[in-house]
Amino acid sequence: ETLAIVTLASAITFFTALSIAATATNMKVEGGGAYYMISRSLGLEAGAAIGLPLFLAQALGISFYLVGFAESLHAVMPAVPEKVLSLVGLVLLTVLAWVSANLALKVQFFVLLLIIGSLISFFYGALWGDHIHLLEARSSSVPKEGFWKAFAIFFPAVTGIEAGLAMSGDLKNPSKSLPVGTIAAVLSGYIIYMLIPIVLFRSADISYLSQDPLVMAKISVFSELVFIGICGATLSSALGALLGAPRTLVALSKDRVVPGFLSKLWGSGQNPRYATIVAFMVALVGIMLGDLNAIAPILAMFFLTSYGVLNLTAGLEELIANPAWRPEFRVPWWVSILGAFGCFAAMFMINAGATFIAIFLIVGVYVFMEKRQLKAHWGDMRHGILMLLARYSIYRLAEIKPNPRSWRPNVLVLSGAPSNRWYLIELADAITHGKGFLTVASVILKKDNNIKRVKNLESSIQEYLNRRHVPALVEVNLAEDSMDGLFSLVQSYGLGPLVPNIILMGDTTEEDNRVPFAKLIQFTFFTHRNIVIVNSQENIDDLKGGHISPFGVEGSKDRRIDVWWGREKQNAGLMLALAHMLQSSPEWQGVSICLKSIVRSAEERDNAIEMLDAFVAGGRLDIKVKVLIEEDWSDLLKGTIHPESTGADLVFLGMRPPEHAETADDYAAYYMRMIDQTEEFPAVAFVIAAQDIDFAGIFV
Repeated sequence: ETLAIVTLASAITFFTALSIAATATNMKVEGGGAYYMISRSLGLEAGAAIGLPLFLAQALGISFYLVGFAESLHAVMPAVPEKVLSLVGLVLLTVLAWVSANLALKVQFFVLLLIIGSLISFFYGALWGDHIHLLEARSSSVPKEGFWKAFAIFFPAVTGIEAGLAMSGDLKNPSKSLPVGTIAAVLSGYIIYMLIPIVLFRSADISYLSQDPLVMAKISVFSELVFIGICGATLSSALGALLGAPRTLVALSKDRVVPGFLSKLWGSGQNPRYATIVAFMVALVGIMLGDLNAIAPILAMFFLTSYGVLNLTAGLEELIANPAWRPEFRVPWWVSILGAFGCFAAMFMINAGATFIAIFLIVGVYVFMEKRQLKAHWGDMRHGILMLLARYSIYRLAEIKPNPRSWRPNVLVLSGAPSNRWYLIELADAITHGKGFLTVASVILKKDNNIKRVKNLESSIQEYLNRRHVPALVEVNLAEDSMDGLFSLVQSYGLGPLVPNIILMGDTTEEDNRVPFAKLIQFTFFTHRNIVIVNSQENIDDLKGGHISPFGVEGSKDRRIDVWWGREKQNAGLMLALAHMLQSSPEWQGVSICLKSIVRSAEERDNAIEMLDAFVAGGRLDIKVKVLIEEDWSDLLKGTIHPESTGADLVFLGMRPPEHAETADDYAAYYMRMIDQTEEFPAVAFVIAAQDIDFAGIFV
């Protein structure tokens, strides 16, 4: 199990080293190491969400290594408390880092020689020494820890590459040094970490090993050299973390994630002294905790998180294969993804509760950074990720026929300038809110504008929508004639299966536009796009100010939507679906829906009520049903429907779909009769269902 822990921990670090090598050879890595790589690939928000916990992990790592240093030194200096030894070490290392990073790095080479000497002394003594007889069994009972707890305690021992990675800004050639250094460190560390437990197992009884943390010194030829090596290794790791953590904080400060004064540098060595003070304070808190086993799992969580995201970043870059991704050191995407999976799986195995807390903190930082809306001056791969997902989704959508259970609105609003008919956009936004797509479309004439003007208008409309928190796409069509432009939008707008299935427009009252408008309705219907036409009488114009409509008037009581169930079952199903979507949107929260129908006799009324009640109950709908009796159907709109819907905020009425042989003049005459007869109505939405879907099946 010990060898499995070493192998698993080193494998995760090795996969990460490969991912680092790929990323480092594809970009100019500046200060900040892992944070810099993640933020430049996944965006500033993701970088900050990982970078802040990573800084805390690096700073807590200082205390972790110093507590280990104090525990070892306490064995030969029992009179001095361990916390005092840790604090003295922290102060001395901070002074060294404060004075000069170059001097600190030179000290590391001397420490490396001491560590090599201690390892030689240990291995020689274990293999050829005469100390083994001293290490006999002390007891028959050996306490054991669980595999994953032991893994969590050991894992920080293989995270030294983070310290070197954080120093990336101090390297002459990061793209060369980082791959070679990280991979060499992981491989050499793995060999040593595997040899030590094998040699220990051969040299001493298992019960002795479990009770004497200084057993290596007793096996060694020169025990003092092992003590020096342990002190050197822990102090070296602490110093590496003390150099790396402030530089991660400086990178965060330069990107305005944390206060800017933390990025201030001093001297020719560009030492980040303010950031070093912050790292010192965090390490001080860690030392006061004192328990090495308590600190280790926290570090493991933070390091595994950063490792996982580094692997995920490299894997996604290779999978997306943007033209900008051209690393000199290539790694198959599945290797990096496997490394990411290993990191996240290990986190859950160590402590699922702590993993969820870590995820919560990371998501919290991400959301906070999004709200700050900091502008990054670099590009990242988020657009490529979304393109990859969109590509897969669109191709899959093309293979699957839409059905009632999966139907979603994809609304194209023919609003023109948004300020002129804002009520159309508000209605469409409420329908699609979190459920479908919304596109705001406009047409400008070629004789008055050019392509540059189209782009400028698209930008201004998008900005107008953003200010009002309406998520929508914008499409501006350049055409010789306004009506030609609308025809073109209906016919050609969309991508593959992602085409608008609802064309939402205002009506027309101009005499010259009636026939062309009727042609537009006919064309839209025969292209299998559903049609919603909202009347633009004075009562509708009042919607802009929210005077009679629930748009933007949340909290008002007794709001109501009337849906008139007529002869066209398709229209009725679509109207009910739209009304239900409005009811579930925040803007229309609390509105009631009344499903109404007209019959000629009391007997028909009883049958209709029974049928509609069964439909409502089967569809689990929170709506009322009302059936009226009217023998004379010559003037239903004015004589029956109008009095019944006077108090409604929105009325859905079905329109007769055009027939193939019907002329535009004939259909225009029918359409104008509908408009004239609803002149005194409240807000009316005329609906024609054209899509080949059983909309009533949505509620089955």
